[in-house]
Amino acid sequence: MLSSYLAHLAVERGLAANTLACYRRDLRRYVDHLSARGLASMGQVAESDVVAFLASLREGDEEHPALVASSAARAVSAVRGLHRFALREGAAGHDPAHEVRPPRQLRRLPKAITVEEVERLIAASGPDDAPLTLRNRALLEVLYGTGARISEAVGLSVDDVTRAGPSDDSFSGGEVRLRGKGGRARIVPLGRFARSALDAYLVRARPFIAAHGRGTHALFLNARGGRLTRQGAWEVLQSAAERAGLSGVSPHMLRHSFATHLLDGGADVRVVQELLGHASVTTTQVYTLVTVDRLREVYAAAHPRAQR
Repeated sequence: MLSSYLAHLAVERGLAANTLACYRRDLRRYVDHLSARGLASMGQVAESDVVAFLASLREGDEEHPALVASSAARAVSAVRGLHRFALREGAAGHDPAHEVRPPRQLRRLPKAITVEEVERLIAASGPDDAPLTLRNRALLEVLYGTGARISEAVGLSVDDVTRAGPSDDSFSGGEVRLRGKGGRARIVPLGRFARSALDAYLVRARPFIAAHGRGTHALFLNARGGRLTRQGAWEVLQSAAERAGLSGVSPHMLRHSFATHLLDGGADVRVVQELLGHASVTTTQVYTLVTVDRLREVYAAAHPRAQR
């Protein structure tokens, strides 16, 4: 049943490889949990068995550390999906996980860096216009300029970028097609800074770097001419952050900064939802809490009767 469900997630649901790997790991642990309780089939599982698994996730054991609420919630989501699948496929007569709810998670506000810090970060791409420096600058501009996840950025191909012509005097600098979770694609505009950085990279750097490889359509290349990996992109960001004197900067923080700065500038939350590729606007609305804090700061500093 487990292998059938994982195949269903991969083929019919189109789950990303990283998500699928997490589900596989969580569900194998669940199957081991059931086996230890003497349960050999989905039809034998009771709600108490699922609840006990959730408790074991939070408590940990000799082989597994205790999981935080977010990781435990992901595991419970995988288990609930497995039992729904078993019921639908006739492998069980009931769904014992239907009423089991994942642990409540503390709502953590996304962290963002300021516009000035973003500018320092991108300026620290490198000391010159060497090919890899141009690549690094283009990568950072795309991450911040489009709100792309790091996996989406390194997954880009050259054909995914549409650049406006050199005589285009409008704000738009072209578009980029990003492929997000579940294989969902979205089109995100490229601003002038990202377009300029990509132009410099594509014309003056990528052909030189590509000559070291065997030929690939990947947009961002490593020094050997192959597709830049997530780890490679992470190292680019960390090196630039260190030179800029910034700590704790991650690719996801640039994504958070993209959303926060848009909302601070007056963008509608549903527009930001589309740009980020969120399936639900409730996921995006967490950023509105950040901007409310910003509004309070501005009000307290600017309104003549705000001080107490």
